[in-house]
Amino acid sequence: MKVKAAPGLKCPMEGRPRSYITDDSEGVDVPDTAYYRRMIADGSLEEAAGQPKASGSAQETAATTPKDKGGDR
Repeated sequence: MKVKAAPGLKCPMEGRPRSYITDDSEGVDVPDTAYYRRMIADGSLEEAAGQPKASGSAQETAATTPKDKGGDR
């Protein structure tokens, strides 16, 4: 997936803490790992433009799935 840092931030690469992803790049190809997903979730990284958003994640599915209230028993 391609990511870039949020405006004004720079984020360390996974496993290379002295190499940074910045906001002035068009995006950096990174593996789809928990580390980068967490950085996207907290707003430090953004998926680069032109890159389709990942859909169907567990959190999105849980948030949109109606809960059974168990009304008729």
